[in-house]
Amino acid sequence: MTFYRDCLSGALEIQTVGESPMAAAMPAETHDRVLHAVLVADGITVMASGMGGSGHAGQGGAIALCVNSDDLAQTRSFFDNLSVGANVTNPLKEEYFGTYGDLTDRYGISWMFQVDNGRNA
Repeated sequence: MTFYRDCLSGALEIQTVGESPMAAAMPAETHDRVLHAVLVADGITVMASGMGGSGHAGQGGAIALCVNSDDLAQTRSFFDNLSVGANVTNPLKEEYFGTYGDLTDRYGISWMFQVDNGRNA
């Protein structure tokens, strides 16, 4: 999440299980897991938890995050920052529906970026 904070230039709050009010009710081995993380950056909120399933996070999985914006410069900045060490599948480019690009970041998370060009109105 600190990598994403740095890429998106946002404010990050992280709470571990051990820091939460539920710590006493949880096994000690879970206390260093992220219970809740929130990243807020210029109209974007990304939330995450380290408490899913078995507690062993796999890379990527069956999810993709999408950043939809009307600010091309901001989107280009996010895309460029997340591109470091990433597999860029589609560079940002103009499409019939707007500007679009996608990548899989250095942690195996898929990201899609779209900027509406106003043609869908």
